[in-house]
Amino acid sequence: MRVSLGSNNFSALVLNADFQPLSYFPLSLWPWQSALKAVFLDRVSVLHEYQKVVRSPSMSMKLPSVVALKDFVKPQRAPAFTRFNLFLRDGFCCQYCGRSDELTFDHVIPISQGGLTTWTNVVAACPDCNFKKGSKSIDESKMKLLSVPRQPTNMYLHNKGRKFPPNYLHETWLDFLYWDTELEPHSSG
Repeated sequence: MRVSLGSNNFSALVLNADFQPLSYFPLSLWPWQSALKAVFLDRVSVLHEYQKVVRSPSMSMKLPSVVALKDFVKPQRAPAFTRFNLFLRDGFCCQYCGRSDELTFDHVIPISQGGLTTWTNVVAACPDCNFKKGSKSIDESKMKLLSVPRQPTNMYLHNKGRKFPPNYLHETWLDFLYWDTELEPHSSG
């Protein structure tokens, strides 16, 4: 895991009241202005701060780097069926060949054959595989799926998102992220 200590525009990691990120991918971040507003409205608790101080004529305050909501936000019952969530479910790779660039999506049962645009009938696909399959069924195209499309749960997408950390992680965020990942062996001396 790469941790950059450079500028991140002082975003604040936003945790739910249970101290878990609201989302991992995209990581739940607020710009510093939104974090300060939430502090003043008493909607969050500040868990960590940057050394950066902002000042007004009447006060000064360190910018929050990690905040936790005071009220628990219950996750949606089912994830939204969006292109992003579909790609996340499929690990950002074509479900026919495994390629991970220039993704689009494909209807397993083509619309021309009565297929619907649903979690269980749409998969991530690269343009080449999408063109090759066209409006044919899997059997007609002689192609195979790497995995059977299923409707994911929020928890499934949450866990998938943890495998795709953002480019920037501030050191104060690490105690709240990826704490259950396997540690690398380290020998002393």
